[in-house]
Amino acid sequence: MIIAIDGPAAAGKGTLARALADRLNLAYLDTGLLYRATGHAVLRAGGDPADPVTAEAAARALSPADLDDPDLRTEAAAAAASAVAALPAVRAALLDVQRAFAARPPAGRDGVVLDGRDIGTVVCPEADHKLFITATLETRARRRFLELRDKGVDAIESSVLHDMVDRDARDSSRRVAPLVPAADAFVLDTSDLSVHDALAAALAYVRKRQERSGSTPAGTDADADTDVS
Repeated sequence: MIIAIDGPAAAGKGTLARALADRLNLAYLDTGLLYRATGHAVLRAGGDPADPVTAEAAARALSPADLDDPDLRTEAAAAAASAVAALPAVRAALLDVQRAFAARPPAGRDGVVLDGRDIGTVVCPEADHKLFITATLETRARRRFLELRDKGVDAIESSVLHDMVDRDARDSSRRVAPLVPAADAFVLDTSDLSVHDALAAALAYVRKRQERSGSTPAGTDADADTDVS
């Protein structure tokens, strides 16, 4: 099984993707970390994330250990990721990595969940299930602000909102693989949903599609316990 999850920043797609993976015995890949690691590597070397040559070299030099760097969760890494993600050469370099993960899940797993910006439209257009997770801009900015505050990062909510507007514009207007829902994606607005409710809605969607195909995998009963705290 391949589940593709896309959506803008702070919509809740990462939390939902991890919960689905745990519930359905699927491997999980946060594809955004690939772009964050690429952008961060460029910044660390003193380069410009918008430079195609430098960014492509960084993308092709990534190692699994690079994805464990805690600095990838900073706003600087997020901005750099958005910049490198707009470069065709970088996207091409990382596309094979993502598709290989989807095609060959780790041993013992029944499939994969990938979350990002173009999973259902470009990386895995043949995915069994596609979800587009969204929320209002204000809700997403508030979530990101609280996340930063909890990490001890000094942030101003209005600045977080401004940065998110800029990032949304870059992600949705870039020429290569813009952020848009796949035509057959299930769009889930999490603005007023708890993690529990979002997971229940996603499981119900997967269950209905599996029932139509005649095979319902274990763990997709939306009425079952969905505690992911």
